[in-house]
Amino acid sequence: MNFLNTAAEATAASAAALASSDGGNTMTITEALGLSVTGIAVVMIILALLAVLVVILSKIVRFFEKAARKKSDKNAAKSEIPQTKAALNAKPEVGKTVALDEKQSAGNLELYKTDEKTAAVIMAIVSKESGIALNKLQFNSIKLIEK
Repeated sequence: MNFLNTAAEATAASAAALASSDGGNTMTITEALGLSVTGIAVVMIILALLAVLVVILSKIVRFFEKAARKKSDKNAAKSEIPQTKAALNAKPEVGKTVALDEKQSAGNLELYKTDEKTAAVIMAIVSKESGIALNKLQFNSIKLIEK
């Protein structure tokens, strides 16, 4: 017990000594401002480094996404089966419908007094307004009507 009393007395004595003297623990206003500015500068530098790190990582991710997309596009192009002219020009049997590829069209188009660009615009407008995909529509002819 004597040991505990001596430790308690020593602790109380050191606390009293700290309370009675400055001990150099006080800061002036200029020291406090300097410390605050230094802390804020450190935080801003770290935030800037994090921003640069995010930009670098996003560019790395985009690079790998592009590489993966190119690879998948190449694989998709290889897996497409080339069709012969006979298969493309074959007439469907009566009563059966044939699903066309997105890049195919049904039949031939005859243009009368109009160019291909104008015909393409007309077909795109008809497709958009009707809500039917362009490769599902069949245009027989487009003729310019002069007034």
